[in-house]
Amino acid sequence: MSAMSRYKLTIEYDGTPFAGWQRQTNGRSVQEAIEEAIGRFAGEPARIRVAGRTDAGVHAIGQVAHLDLAREWRTDTIRDATNAHLRPEPVSIVSAELVPASFNARTSARKRHYLYRILNRRSPPALEVERVWHVPWTLDAAAMQDATRALVGRHDFTTFRAAECQAKSPLRTLDTLDVERVGDEIRIRTSARSFLHHQVRSIVGTLMLAGAGRWSAEDVRAALDARDRARCGPTAPACGLYLARVDY
Repeated sequence: MSAMSRYKLTIEYDGTPFAGWQRQTNGRSVQEAIEEAIGRFAGEPARIRVAGRTDAGVHAIGQVAHLDLAREWRTDTIRDATNAHLRPEPVSIVSAELVPASFNARTSARKRHYLYRILNRRSPPALEVERVWHVPWTLDAAAMQDATRALVGRHDFTTFRAAECQAKSPLRTLDTLDVERVGDEIRIRTSARSFLHHQVRSIVGTLMLAGAGRWSAEDVRAALDARDRARCGPTAPACGLYLARVDY
């Protein structure tokens, strides 16, 4: 194996047409699209490992993956040739870097950053369909920010994890959770070393209730403390979620 070269890929994609990142039987995945594209130009089967396996409909601006190839390629060739074979699918290799064999896109990651976008206006989106969650009733971003305080730090996030979540422990540390309004858009940014399945979308749905005046900051804290999935607000749709960056 010592002859293999390891590459780190930074990837952008629109998750709308895909069944998620991971290869599966029920539809085309982002992983499948990239592995096929690399295989076509490299002439060898490619197997990529990823920092965060995004669900169906979730997007990425800064997803990171690694792969090993028997032949050493110029990094710009890997980027450009893969992109050429990916067309017309909405996936782009933003950069490719040669990395040490010890680099692992998933286990070497120190922090993952997610962005969630809510279009908060009466009229539905024309240009950002499937890229934002359209909430037509007025949301108070300051009330949403106030409600985040209960959630930042290390907690048992049982209330905010999917029933099918496979993580061994519900304990996670949210390093940041910030809400800002930019025109008609509410942007929620959060970072942690790792997240539970549906954790960000569950938190966003709950913050939406706080922004709508239906929940208080105390209600959010009580939901967290209950450690009960049934106490969670609605799970926000996948279309507004972006894996923004991974730190190593």
